[in-house]
Amino acid sequence: MSSHDQLHTGELYLPMDPSILEEQLACLDRLYTFNQTRPTELERRQALLREMFAEVGEDCYVEPPLHTNFGGRHVHFGRQVYANFNLTLVDDTHIYVGDCTMFGPNVVVATAGHPILPELREQGYQFNMPVHIGRNCWLGAGVIVLPGVTIGDNVVVGAGSVVTKDLPDNVVAVGNPCRVLREVGERDRQFYYRDRRIQL
Repeated sequence: MSSHDQLHTGELYLPMDPSILEEQLACLDRLYTFNQTRPTELERRQALLREMFAEVGEDCYVEPPLHTNFGGRHVHFGRQVYANFNLTLVDDTHIYVGDCTMFGPNVVVATAGHPILPELREQGYQFNMPVHIGRNCWLGAGVIVLPGVTIGDNVVVGAGSVVTKDLPDNVVAVGNPCRVLREVGERDRQFYYRDRRIQL
């Protein structure tokens, strides 16, 4: 099995394999073009996202600059996904994001890892584990999601949190390492921020 074939198996492989680098550089060229678009070129941005990403649903908005390892080639966005500036997607393998999910500024979603054993790192070995983020989630500014994590639906992850383990549906989670703070509950139907009541 070639190193290229091992991108998506979770096995150790060498990412500097020429067949990987050739594909990666072509993807990064398109990403460079996306990041150079003007704020008024919204249609061009959408067209580029459709070329770059594995899947991108309707009405997604990604604010440049976007940073990715493979230009989004292994990224699957549902519809109405919103990403603020400096979203980093370490998309060496697949990243799945559900409908209506929002990313604050400077969020990192990583699929790539390196072995703890120094001798293997010295040789350049890497492994990749997919990340799944559910629908209608909000990841606050500076959140980091580590390889292999699954985040359920309707989850709020507090700013600056480091998500090292799976999170269930319908929770607010915070911290480093990120832990469930509470479930989304009845109070959230009445108040949107501290004591500010929803009046819609």
